[in-house]
Amino acid sequence: MPCDSSPNLTDQAKVNMAEAVKQLDAALSAGAVSVVVGAQGSIAFRGWANAQRAGLTDLCAYRRLAAANSPALRRAVARAEAVSGVKVDARAISQGVHSHDGGQTWGHHN
Repeated sequence: MPCDSSPNLTDQAKVNMAEAVKQLDAALSAGAVSVVVGAQGSIAFRGWANAQRAGLTDLCAYRRLAAANSPALRRAVARAEAVSGVKVDARAISQGVHSHDGGQTWGHHN
C-alpha cells in the first residue's frame, strides 16, 4: 500500500503499523473507536489515540482495513453513514480529504 511503501520505513515500523491496524480493528469491533463520515464522504476514526497509531493516518488505516474486508469496519461505516446521511466516497478518500481531530474539522492533502 502507498502509505507503508516508503523506502524510509523499517521492517519494525511495518510490523508496528500492522499491529496498530489489528488493534484498531478490535477497537472498532468493541465499539471503543467509531467511524465518522464527513460531508464530502471521507472518513475519520473518533477515539483512536495518537499513541496507538504507529504513524498511520486515518485514511491509510481505512484502506488497510477495507482491503482486508474487515467486518468491524463495514459495520462501523454503515453506522456512520446512517448517522451522517452521507455515503463514504472513494474519490474523497483517494484525494486525501482527511481530519486530524476525529472528524471535527476536515482538510485536503495534495
